[in-house]
Amino acid sequence: MGKTAVHFGGGNIGRGFVAEKLNISGYEVGHSVPSLQRMLFDLRSQVVFIDVMDSIIDLLQKNKSYTVTEIGGDGEKVNTITNYRAINSKTHEADVIKEIASAEIVTCAVGPNILKFIAPVIAKGIDARTSSKPIAVIACENMIGATDNLAGFIKDPKNTPGDRLSSIHERARFANSAIDRIVPGQDPNAGLNVKIESFYEWVVDKTPFAEYGHPDISSIHWVDKLEPYIERKLFTVNTGHAAAAYYGHARGKKTIAEALEDKEINTIVRESLAETSQLIITKHGVSKEEQKAYVEKIIARISNPYLEDVVERVGRAPLRKLGRNERFVGPAAYLAEHGYKYDALLGAIETAFGFQNVEGDDESFELAKILASTDAKGVVEKVSGLSESDKLYKDVVTVVEKVQKAKK
Repeated sequence: MGKTAVHFGGGNIGRGFVAEKLNISGYEVGHSVPSLQRMLFDLRSQVVFIDVMDSIIDLLQKNKSYTVTEIGGDGEKVNTITNYRAINSKTHEADVIKEIASAEIVTCAVGPNILKFIAPVIAKGIDARTSSKPIAVIACENMIGATDNLAGFIKDPKNTPGDRLSSIHERARFANSAIDRIVPGQDPNAGLNVKIESFYEWVVDKTPFAEYGHPDISSIHWVDKLEPYIERKLFTVNTGHAAAAYYGHARGKKTIAEALEDKEINTIVRESLAETSQLIITKHGVSKEEQKAYVEKIIARISNPYLEDVVERVGRAPLRKLGRNERFVGPAAYLAEHGYKYDALLGAIETAFGFQNVEGDDESFELAKILASTDAKGVVEKVSGLSESDKLYKDVVTVVEKVQKAKK
């Protein structure tokens, strides 16, 4: 029996990335979305997907294999995944707790807003542990400090009894991570099969593990200081990707690749990344040459036409993406405070506020309602978390006023 990992999130990243990499490192993986599942790739271990979604559980139980197609600049590579089983956490929570109680690692890729829902069962599993070595908890989300956020929910008195909180570090260690892999829109009839970018990066803070040592996962780059990696990824990959999506949507483009073929959009995206590069270089001491090369690599990745990445998919959830610490407002606020240029980012913020009433995206409808019912200052404070004391505040208020006026 191999080492065991429990993964929350049976979606595309869960099936097509996290579980695969854990399996390669010899883990028997247990999965979970706002659910739990246990699954594994056709290598040497077994993956157990844990989920509350009956449809996913049924598919996993009825199909003995599925494929993961990696898409790169040089074509496609297809991997066949077998050797897995599925557990429905909605009806078998006790089994999930038992899995966590004996596992070496818990990971998740469920979306930032779902962390609070998976925390209770993880807390129960952690509390049930008797091993002398604490379990590693790593959230794999597009969010700065995602594991810290998850840990906060787990340590909430509603989930972990007060008399057990002081000793939780003996049963669990929480490590933040930065994860980078593009998952384009999937074919409507793909079933369990996943189409995913061949490139990936998974960076994790090793310091919480101290004397125990970090888990032996070959696909992870373990570092002493994670923030530079998180911000480089968020403010380059996510900023560039989202900027291309919002401008592409505004100009009727179908895919990110098509948007970036537009010379004007391409230039705007590059200008935005030149501004975020100033933050990376100034704040984290990355050389201009290294950051420039990274930007070029990212633009090449998101321009890949084989990914067929639809702009509406990339642009979805504009309320979150316009948040204070997110891909546009976060770097723009830093640049404003330090006297650097942020004009291109301000333009991206304006375009993101225009991403309203997009079919299939609830947040875009909510954004439209907020803009229609709230004055510009209120919108900026509520959506972007800025206040009058922030140097960026007035400029974003002006942008919101412009967007509101255009809708009248």
